[in-house]
This record gives sequence, C-alpha cells and structure tokens, in this order.
Amino acid sequence: MTANLAPTLEAHELSLEKIFSSDFAFFIPDYQRPYSWSTDQSGQLLDDLKDAMDQNDGEPYFLGSIVLVKSKGSPAADVIDGQQRLTTLTILFSALRALATEETVVNRIESWIHAPIDPFDDAPSQPRVILRNRDQEFFYRNIQSAAGLDTILDMKSPRMDASESQQRIFENFKHFHEELSSWSPEKRKQLAALLSKRTFLVVVSTPSTESAHRIFSVMNSRGLELSPADIFKSRVIGSISDETARKQYASKWEQAEVNITRSSFADLFLHIRTIFVQERAKTSLLKEFQDLVLSKFLPDRATHFVDTVLVPYSQAYEIVTGSSFPGRTRSVEINSALRRLNALNNKDWLPPALWAIHNQGDDEDFLADFFRRFERLAASMLIRREYATPRAQRYAELLRHLESGNGLESRALQLSEQEKSATLEALDGPIYGANPVARYVLLRTDELLSGEAGVSYNHTVITVEHVLPQRPAPESSWRRIFSDEERATLVNRLGNLVLLNQRKNSQAGNADFDLKKSTYFKTSKGVSVFSVTTQVITQDRWDADTILQRQQALLCMLEKEWNLKPDATTANVSTVATEGLGLRLYGTEGSFGEAQFWNGQFQLTKARLLRTTKVSMRETLINRRRELISQGVLTPDGPHHLLLEKPVEFPSPSAAAMFVLGRSANGRTEWKTEDGRLLQDVDFNSGLS
Repeated sequence: MTANLAPTLEAHELSLEKIFSSDFAFFIPDYQRPYSWSTDQSGQLLDDLKDAMDQNDGEPYFLGSIVLVKSKGSPAADVIDGQQRLTTLTILFSALRALATEETVVNRIESWIHAPIDPFDDAPSQPRVILRNRDQEFFYRNIQSAAGLDTILDMKSPRMDASESQQRIFENFKHFHEELSSWSPEKRKQLAALLSKRTFLVVVSTPSTESAHRIFSVMNSRGLELSPADIFKSRVIGSISDETARKQYASKWEQAEVNITRSSFADLFLHIRTIFVQERAKTSLLKEFQDLVLSKFLPDRATHFVDTVLVPYSQAYEIVTGSSFPGRTRSVEINSALRRLNALNNKDWLPPALWAIHNQGDDEDFLADFFRRFERLAASMLIRREYATPRAQRYAELLRHLESGNGLESRALQLSEQEKSATLEALDGPIYGANPVARYVLLRTDELLSGEAGVSYNHTVITVEHVLPQRPAPESSWRRIFSDEERATLVNRLGNLVLLNQRKNSQAGNADFDLKKSTYFKTSKGVSVFSVTTQVITQDRWDADTILQRQQALLCMLEKEWNLKPDATTANVSTVATEGLGLRLYGTEGSFGEAQFWNGQFQLTKARLLRTTKVSMRETLINRRRELISQGVLTPDGPHHLLLEKPVEFPSPSAAAMFVLGRSANGRTEWKTEDGRLLQDVDFNSGLS
C-alpha cells in the first residue's frame, strides 16, 4: 500500500523484515525524549505477538506507525515518532538471537540488528538503530553486539551511573530473555517468522524536519473526534423510543460524565468491560463493549443499563478514586486502603475495587477486610514488577471469584508462599532502580512509622532521595566510610532511602552526612514532614552497619504489615531427622538438580545449572554461586551451563531449588521424590512442622 499524501510525503505499509533492512538506517536525534518503555509495555507487546501466533490465521499484525525525516533514495532516517517501538523490537531481536541455536536463524536475526558488511565498501557493519549519544554505547555494547550478551546476562543491574533509559533497556532485555527461555526452540522460531513476515508498520516519511513534526502533531492530536463513550451514548440513548425518557436519560448520562470528568468517564467503560467480561481485553473497546456488554441491554433495556450499570459504577468510581467511602463504622480503614491503592502507578486494580463498592457497599466489614487484602496483593505485584498482562489476569480471576460469592477466600486474593518470598526478596534488593516501587514502599513505611493509617500528603512534589549518595565526589568522606563494594551493594537499598517534599540540587545531595542532615533533609522550618526521613536525621552516623540495621528494621515492619512470613507448614525441612531421601527437580534449557537428606541436612548432590539468574534471586545465593565458581565446585559445561563437582549443603529445600533454577522457588513444590511425589506430600515421622 502506498499513498502520496503530498509531493514530498510518502506513507508505506512495510513488514519488519523490510524496515530492518538496508533501506533504512534509523537515528534517534538527541533532542528526543529518552527511551521509556517499561516491562509493562514490552510485556504487553510480547503477549500480543504470542496471541497473533496462537491464532495462526495468517492475518498481519500491525504495530502502528512511525514518522521519519528521510530523503528518497537514502537510507538515513531521523526518527521523529517511533523510537520506543524500534528500540524495543531491537531488544526483542537480541533476546531471540541469544537463545537461537540454529546458525541460519542466528544469522537472520543478526541481519535485523546490524547491516551486514559490504564486501565492496571498507565501512564497518552498522547497527540498524542508533540511539541518542548518551545511551548508544550502552545499547550497542549490551544489546546490539553479540559479544556483549554474556555480560548483560550476568548483570544483576546496570552500573550505578546508568541512565533511566539504560535501566529500562536492561529490564526489558532481561524480561524478554527470561520469558522466551521458557519457550521451545520451535516456538521461538515461529515468533521470529511472525516478526519477519507478518508484522507491519506504517512508515510515514518526508525530507523536511518541519513537515515531519507537523505530521506527528496531527497524528497525535486528539482533536474533537468522538470518543468510545460518545458512541456508546448515541447507541444507548438512541435506543430509548419515548422522547421524554430519552431526554431524562441523556441528562443522567451527562451528569455522570460531569461528576467524574470526561477523561475518567472514558476510562470507566474500560473498567466496566472488565467487570462484565472478567478477562483481559483482546480487541478494541468499541467492539468488545458493544458485543459483550451493550448487547445484553440493547435495544430493549437501555434505561436498565443506565440505572443499574452506568450511574452506579460512575458513583463507585467517584468513591474509589476520591477515597471517600461514606461509611459509619469502618470508613477510616476503607478509605485508608483506597488512598494506598490510588498511590499505585497503574489502574488495573480498579475493576475489582469498583465491583466491591457497587455490590458490597452496605457491608463495611466485608469492604474493610477485602481492601486490606487487596492492597497487599496489589502492592506485592508492584514490588515484584508484575507487568500488565499477569496483573489483568489475576484481577480477572478475582472478579470471577467475587461474582461466585467466594471473594475473600479466593486464591487470587491471597499470596502464595513463593509470592511472599519473592516480595521480600525484591524489598531486600536495590529497589531504587524501580522508582514507582521505591516511592510506594517508602510512603507505606512512612505511614507505619507515623502511626497514622492512610496518612496522605498534599505536596506537589514527593521525591525519593539517597542518604549515601550514588556518585560521591572522589575526595568525599563517603568514599572513606564505604568501600566501593559496600556502596554498590547498599546505595539503592531501602535502608538508604528517604522521602523529600521538594527537589534539591544534586550537589547538595552529595554533601557529607552532617551537612545533609542539617540542610538537605529538612524544610525551611527545620524539620522533615516525613517520619521515614526524620528517622534518619536522628542518626549520629551513617555507615554500612547503620544502613543494614535500618534495612532489617523496615523489612520487619513491612513483613508484619503485609503478612509476608511463610506459613508454619513451610518451615525448614532440613530439621527433619531423615536420611537417604532422594529428590530431583528439573528446570528450563536442560537444568536439573538431585539432592538428598543426610544427617538432617539438605544436600545438593548433583546439578546442572543455567549460568543466568533472574533479578529476583536472593543476593546471598548469587554470591554463593560466585564463591563456588572461584573454588572450582561449579565448573563450565558449555556456554550456558555450570556443573556441580561435589555435594553442597543448603539450609532449606527452597534455597537449593533457587540455587539450581536461578529464580525464586518454593522447594516444597519444586523437589520431587524418585516415585514422583512432591516434597510437601512426603509423610515424615516427625512431620513437616
């Protein structure tokens, strides 16, 4: 498809194989905003591609459009719009290349990342996409260069001075690699084929920078076009035959829109769709809302839709987003939980919350209990960095259980032992790298320290700041107090973070501890408005022991608040007085482990491990891997595996399972006996207490 929109403007519908070819050399100008896609967007992209694969109907998959400044006949192309997609696709290509085993597939994917060397030209091979100057070296070294894959696979996080866009690049690669590692080689090959042949972008190009920016503005302008809500209104109100009733219900509809604002009103239909359908969206809102919601009411029950769905849910939306439940007995608890939920960085949680207010608004005991558990679930998913699709699936399952009358006991509302463990591990890690997590956790911690449930602040700005700075000056006392290793380990941990209600300059942030206490961490009135920051101001010194002690104290508070302690039934199995019990587990890509009880100890006797580990794996186990490698206990077995050379003891089956699998794991359900029983099902004489 080609359209001549103007003498100097072209629009083409092109496959990715054509886009990532010698026809284009993409360059991201320095004036563009940084790369910002998180695992929410990249995970959604991979899920959508997977859905397109599963449909297997040969239909093309469209990724939208990109706008370029490009002269006809020249591959050079400045990207005005499309940086996020082009960069994310390159990261996806890199993850596929890292996992491919067939040389022909590797070479094909490599050609999408790099232009091949021209034998008639002395110029070196060039990347297909070149990012802004600040990020390109990191992007080339860790993503585009095949030689850098081992480095990024072994990295737990980028270096301390990495930009936010580099952090996003790192997280998205890790996410793609971990997800695709669980796919079969054939399935990954099918994805590569889909990307090559059936995935399309509309490429709009013009040689004029001014023209390209004008096109971009027009394409992204909302204008005054009809929103889905406007279209639904015409269908619903238009179905009411009586003129008086039609005017009455049009007024009800418009008042609901005024009450929650036009933009929120448009979002409300997305949430109502989820409540009715109880699964994540698969097509457009226009189609799904018409087919799956309005079809139940139109043409004969339009007034019923307004009275029993639209108006009640718009009122519930006001209450939920305003944290303004008007109860008599437990409204403080309910509104405190709602304030916490509204502090999350996503709105996926709204459908179950709206359902609860609409359907259980008269039962304050139910609401207080539900929202307390619900905030715990939502916070855990934020902390564990669950992206949009699994969040939507979890909330959809919860909606189904709420409808069946089993909401409070729903497994979707509970945290599994593995989820509890993963939440604690993430809280104990470098949470500053995920700023929405750090901000939320610090606000929750501040609430606990202040003793005020659901305390809210009206500050325009709330920032997360370091006590030990990220980049202290070479002559700073910070470098005498902390070793380089201590700084790298502790600087981004919860124990080293505080909240401020105003932005401070970076030079002040690098000041020594006494100066930061007296100026940086205080307001003009000489105090801090945050309990979590006041806690730091009262300290006489700030060193590694201080951070670790504060880290442990804050973790204990959060563990108690969110009930993250393991159940009694998951106690340490190594205390069981049993000998000779053989156990096995199997992971992905050929990893496996064999273990036994011996003299009451859990002993890993044989194992083949993947070299890579997930970010959520406990730091102590990652360090133990490194220690055993240095001792020769773990030795290389090809490019991707390590072999265990002699038995190693572990304090628990979960620790051993995590060590082998390279991710969070519940040993009671990962380890199996030789006859196939789960470890948790083994009947010990002394019991698994």
